[in-house]
Parts: sequence; C-alpha cells; structure tokens
Amino acid sequence: MKYSQKPRNADNKTDRSVQKQCAVCCRPFSWRKKWERCWEEVRYCSRRCRSQRNRVMDEEK
Repeated sequence: MKYSQKPRNADNKTDRSVQKQCAVCCRPFSWRKKWERCWEEVRYCSRRCRSQRNRVMDEEK
C-alpha cells in the first residue's frame, strides 16, 4: 500500500533538491529531513561511509 505524498512548496523544493557528493564513496546524496539543521556540515551519505572515513584518508597519504 502506497501513501500519498503531500505537495511540496516551491521554495522548499529548491533547497531540498541540492545534492552533495559523499567524501568516501563519491556517490551523490540528497537532502533529508533529519539533516535540516546541519545540512552544511553533512559530508557522508551513510553511517557506513562515516565509519570508513579514516581508511580513505589513510589510503590518500
């Protein structure tokens, strides 16, 4: 069973359509409600990538 989505406001859509690239896996990811207050600080797409951040930094050296 699918739930109907509420129509988004045009102003909110432009802010939320921004994508970033994950610093570990280099995949694009989109804005999420849980990142509403800290979107500027978000660098990783998932917990897994956040936990592997040290491995990637070690490989670059």
